[in-house]
Amino acid sequence: MKKRLMLTGLVLIFIFGLNLSPALAQDTIKVGIVLPLTGDQAKFGEIEKQSFDLALGEINAAGGVKGKKLEFIIEDDTGRPEVGRSVVEKLITKDKVIMLGGGYSSSVTYAVAGVCQQNQMPFLINTGSADNITEKGWDYIFRLNPPASKYSTSVEDLLEQVIKPKTVVILHENSLFGTSSAKSFDEQCTKAGYKVVLKEGYEAGGIDFKPVLTRVKELNPDIVYMVSYVMDAALLMKQSKELKIAPKMFIGGGAGFTLPEFQQNAGVASEKILSATLWHQVLPFPGAMDYYKKFVAKYNKETEYHGAEAYAAAYVIADVLKRANSFKNEDIKKALSETSMMTVFGPVKFTTWDKMNNQNKASSYVVQWIDGKLEMVWPKDLAAKSFAYPVDWLKQWGY
Repeated sequence: MKKRLMLTGLVLIFIFGLNLSPALAQDTIKVGIVLPLTGDQAKFGEIEKQSFDLALGEINAAGGVKGKKLEFIIEDDTGRPEVGRSVVEKLITKDKVIMLGGGYSSSVTYAVAGVCQQNQMPFLINTGSADNITEKGWDYIFRLNPPASKYSTSVEDLLEQVIKPKTVVILHENSLFGTSSAKSFDEQCTKAGYKVVLKEGYEAGGIDFKPVLTRVKELNPDIVYMVSYVMDAALLMKQSKELKIAPKMFIGGGAGFTLPEFQQNAGVASEKILSATLWHQVLPFPGAMDYYKKFVAKYNKETEYHGAEAYAAAYVIADVLKRANSFKNEDIKKALSETSMMTVFGPVKFTTWDKMNNQNKASSYVVQWIDGKLEMVWPKDLAAKSFAYPVDWLKQWGY
């Protein structure tokens, strides 16, 4: 009888061992996060890392995942695709992560997504937005934020209802995000009957935009629409001020125009600038304002849509891992595909629509810098402040 019990115990241990995934055998549940922590995009990586860290502390304080602490192994992609590929391979092969999150710039995110798909590694993107990332039919790639072609939807509505421009200039960074966003906005302008008199790309990190801005001044457009990261966005506006360019409105396509550093670097040239955005703390999503207040209290600075994307993504990751039948790749992928939850960023549900696969649907909004604060101004029913328009730019700038 004793021998039989011992044999039964050994068999059970053997069977249990076969079904015990490496992740469950570890002290923590490891998830890789890829962000730009150094380089030109470091400010975006910083606000997202801080938001991931804030959420992670809350998740683990509430019990973690399946009785274990969740661990985010955050790697710096430096804003370069080749580095992104390298750190992801390291996360998969050396760190043995069970899924990936993050993804800021579209060019890096596209490269990372390719590696993840090849390795059947579930990847939840929270920011990289070029349309083609979710148009490849990759079944292990999921995106929380909207594609770049949808960023300007609310801006387009504001143009149609209020500003009613006739001529438009589009300036954009020559990146995957910049070119994708500019192409989409150009198409929408043409469809709406606005004449795009100039669409000009530029290399990121420039120090003199005056040659192209001089052309903009000569064209005297109603709208100047810019797709830029934060330092370029600030410099474009400072040099527009110096050249006394005065369209009906300056509008940013999200990205650098919503970060606190834009206002800090552009100074008075940031005031009354409009931008597309994907989130604001006044939105009626459960926990949105709480997240904003907790972030400000912890880091002594404001947050915006990039931070909200990361914070929400952390909670989606935790929810997915709690629901997954195991930590095998295919079970995590299945749990991702079945996601249906509310976050501070809004509802998250991955579906197939247009040409996109595993793509969440999310709305866009319009914000404006008013008295040094980023305020929600459109759509009307969600606005926290009235839209400041028209703007006498020369008077605004003290001329």
